[in-house]
Amino acid sequence: MDILGLGSKVDADFILDPQGQRKQIDVKIDDTKRSSQYIYYDGEDVSGTVQVKLKKNSKVEHQGIRLEFIGQIEMLNDRSTIHEFINLSKLLGFPGELTDSSSIDFNFGNVEKPYESYNGINIKLRYFLRLTIIKRFSNNVFERDICVQQLSQYPEINNSIKMEVGIEDCLHIEFEYNKSKYHLKDVVVGKIYFLLVRIKIKHMEIAIIKKENTGTGPNIYAENETIAKYEIMDGAPVRGESIPIRLFLAGYELTPTMKDVQRKFSVRYFLNLVLVDEEERRYFKQQEIFLWRKQDKDTDKTKQSAKQYAHYQRPTPANQSEENPTENSSVNEVLSSENNSDIPSD
Repeated sequence: MDILGLGSKVDADFILDPQGQRKQIDVKIDDTKRSSQYIYYDGEDVSGTVQVKLKKNSKVEHQGIRLEFIGQIEMLNDRSTIHEFINLSKLLGFPGELTDSSSIDFNFGNVEKPYESYNGINIKLRYFLRLTIIKRFSNNVFERDICVQQLSQYPEINNSIKMEVGIEDCLHIEFEYNKSKYHLKDVVVGKIYFLLVRIKIKHMEIAIIKKENTGTGPNIYAENETIAKYEIMDGAPVRGESIPIRLFLAGYELTPTMKDVQRKFSVRYFLNLVLVDEEERRYFKQQEIFLWRKQDKDTDKTKQSAKQYAHYQRPTPANQSEENPTENSSVNEVLSSENNSDIPSD
């Protein structure tokens, strides 16, 4: 009941896929809330119908009805900082009076969506439709999020990662991963080979670490999140022993690697190898891997726009400089030691 004119007399709904042909994904909003969103790609139209619904025996005077398609980056640790990189607008209705519920079709054609949707610890990149019924005193605003995914073509160069690390005269191991770039449903295959063991190792584990860097200059926020952790060895190894690794990525909520998006944030992934000795001292070595999203097998390629495929930029591994981008390396490095923590530092 609308008492003394207070409360909203109008509601709105977005019909984006009346034929039921577009895929949906369950998106994590926060620790307790999830949302089902339609998946879109770069270059695709964003079209549908807006249903404006009036409450019974109501009428609404307005100064116009506006629909926007917005892409924005929001700093979650500073809600006042919002950067819009896309803002397309259409006028769906001229000033007048709404007396009945109505449906209005809309279409934003060939919309560029240059980045993947992302909901992180300190930052959110979202695409959404915003319907505004402009009124004299307070507007009625309704929003509907969509999920944008960036597809990449298979990288031409995808060398294995091979490295020897250790502690002088105490521990010397060789680890190898089959590739340096993995799609989001890939399998990491590798092995750990012990060349020298003079430390009483209790067990060994491997983890996927996500590093999120936001901000610029002195206002940089770095967050580490352990996506998955597995124990791959239990008990003391001996010289010459080889430990196999097989890590399936499909079961985790991963995103492609993102580098310097709008100069606001980056998302990188690392494989973190941790050895724990009998005195609970932890030795770790991390190696950056690059994640990319490939097209699903059941997607009709003839219906996909060429703009869906993001340019795959060959990145530089974390352990090498820009001047020496060779990925397949065999070098001696020292294991880092850290007590009571397995979260690696940069």
